[in-house]
Amino acid sequence: MLVAMTRGVSSSIGACLLTHLTRQQIDIEKAVSQHRAYEECLRQVGIHVISLPVEPDMPDSVFIEDPAIVLDEVALIGRMGAVKRRSEAESLKRVLSVIRPLKFMDPPATLEGGDRVRIGRTLFVGVSCRTNLSGVEQLRKILDPYDYEVKPVKVSGCLHLTTGCSYLGDHTVIVNSDWIDAGVFKDFNIIHALPEEPWAANTMTIGDGVILVSASFPHTRALLEERGFTVKVANISELEKAEAGLTCMSLIFDCQESALTNVYRTLSTARRSPASHPAAKPQR
Repeated sequence: MLVAMTRGVSSSIGACLLTHLTRQQIDIEKAVSQHRAYEECLRQVGIHVISLPVEPDMPDSVFIEDPAIVLDEVALIGRMGAVKRRSEAESLKRVLSVIRPLKFMDPPATLEGGDRVRIGRTLFVGVSCRTNLSGVEQLRKILDPYDYEVKPVKVSGCLHLTTGCSYLGDHTVIVNSDWIDAGVFKDFNIIHALPEEPWAANTMTIGDGVILVSASFPHTRALLEERGFTVKVANISELEKAEAGLTCMSLIFDCQESALTNVYRTLSTARRSPASHPAAKPQR
């Protein structure tokens, strides 16, 4: 079963970290509504959505992709380059531990899940302001027993690798070559991001070959449809003010149905124990 793990929008998202954007006021009610619609998009293509409790004191916690990488054999809890965000991993690792063996990183490595683009058994990993070369090397050693190849990609001008490229399926990637080293994808068909929509290289391939594209990028949507891709649109305009992309708001992986019982049991226990689990605290 294909599962998407998500986390609701924090009431403090207005204080999120920004790297390449100027701060704008975020309509929290609208952001919450857009996030719920995003989750519904995933359900509509047959993905089972597990929504984790909101973390009201963690502004960036809706971006659940960043603290971890989940593969078929193992889940890696990264050491986030954004020090203020490292506490986001605590509640997430409790849930992931019931479905995957966990691996961890040691200093000085930093690695965020937003810097990972997986194509088959290859993980392209961005060397960015959030992920360093030590993180790439530790990931390579951790995944070597599982027969994954790890390839570093230089990132500049954007936050994460997934901001500047995505795998569309059919041996094709969409790339903003102003922000990342597109040369590492020389063996793939490359669609270059349009100059008027530089942020549109962040897409999601979901379900049976459906490409999810932000409603903010109509020209990219038309381009992909012209290339024969099936496109679905999600409006995340308020979340984009927090430097969001489509991929960063979910962790998508295969999960046995039997394991879901353990996941929901873990979440239920957390909700009953607010003193020991900050995610269960009431939202201010």
